[in-house]
Amino acid sequence: MKDDHEGARKIYQSIGIYLGYTIAHYADFYNIKNLMTLGRVTSGRGGELILEKASKVIQDEFPELTEQITMTTPDEQMKRHGQAVAAASLPICASE
Repeated sequence: MKDDHEGARKIYQSIGIYLGYTIAHYADFYNIKNLMTLGRVTSGRGGELILEKASKVIQDEFPELTEQITMTTPDEQMKRHGQAVAAASLPICASE
């Protein structure tokens, strides 16, 4: 995405569209209020495109979710450490 490659831009936009529909599908099963996107793929301009498209899908296709779900993104460094953040937030399982 550094050079605004047309093919790369389309891929990121497609990922965003899929993410938007996936969020709506998950909302059929879970009462989602806050959604934090993490991971390196959400960094930079590509990540912005993903989130823009996901938000647009939710806004256009599932307007009832627009007010229910708050999408947030951490700063760039935290995005890149997303897996570690997610792992650190898991509960400790008691060993038998």
